[in-house]
Amino acid sequence: MRVENKIGQRISAFREKLGMSIADLAEKSAVSEITIAALESGESLPAIGPLTRISRALGQRLGTFTDDQFKPDPIIVRAGEESLSLAAGKPDRHMDPIRVVLPANASHDPVSFEGEAFVVCFDGEVELCYDGKCTVLRRGDSAFFNCIVKHSWRALGGRPACVYVVMFQPI
Repeated sequence: MRVENKIGQRISAFREKLGMSIADLAEKSAVSEITIAALESGESLPAIGPLTRISRALGQRLGTFTDDQFKPDPIIVRAGEESLSLAAGKPDRHMDPIRVVLPANASHDPVSFEGEAFVVCFDGEVELCYDGKCTVLRRGDSAFFNCIVKHSWRALGGRPACVYVVMFQPI
């Protein structure tokens, strides 16, 4: 499935600007060459964990790959608007607020990267596993943690879940 490929094109452009091959980026980001190639070609959409590791490996904020254009403050995202980044268009930000819909019965390998995250469960139930210990977040529950510690999350109950995440990643 081909998707609009702005994110993949940006990954490729930054990688090439740094003189890195896909193999170099894979080694530095701990994201497989197959995944990077699929992202760059538009064959798949990026999950937040791998995209975060790729952005760090390229020395960029996550928003560098998701922003489309500059918008003046305040940045408003209305309920029902589809958007990964909730600050798209604000190039001078220090945090990346994002909305993540976790598919039913999907999971991912634990990730680790420099920074901090604040997560609020907006809909459904989410299992957050942090440093090998798991807890369930329900609507309105939140978690704040250091992202350098391995963590993962998944929707529970056989239905999708929605979380809002505010991440800070030093460059």
